[in-house]
Amino acid sequence: MNERVAERIADTMFALATPSRVLILGCLRERPHTVGDLIAATGMAQPAISHQLRLLRDNRLVIGEKHGRERVYALYDEHVASLLDEAERHANQLSSGRRGQSRAFPGRQASTG
Repeated sequence: MNERVAERIADTMFALATPSRVLILGCLRERPHTVGDLIAATGMAQPAISHQLRLLRDNRLVIGEKHGRERVYALYDEHVASLLDEAERHANQLSSGRRGQSRAFPGRQASTG
């Protein structure tokens, strides 16, 4: 991994660092949504949704297409869905208290803290 790739990964992780943005991405993982759909699904206000979508667009995590008078948002590509799937799997594993195998030390249980 080089410095440029590390910077891009850090930018992506920053974009995922807010629960509201992750909720929006979770909705878009199911299907494309309008801003109105996202307001209904998340309970967030329109200005907040628009702000989060702008940041997600800037980081190439979502795309928006104009359909008549509305803009419909979707995940940028299948890599974003895979990233969400892996992050959700990791969070569920942590929540359940299960321990995974450490990559650095095969055959040894990963430390939990």
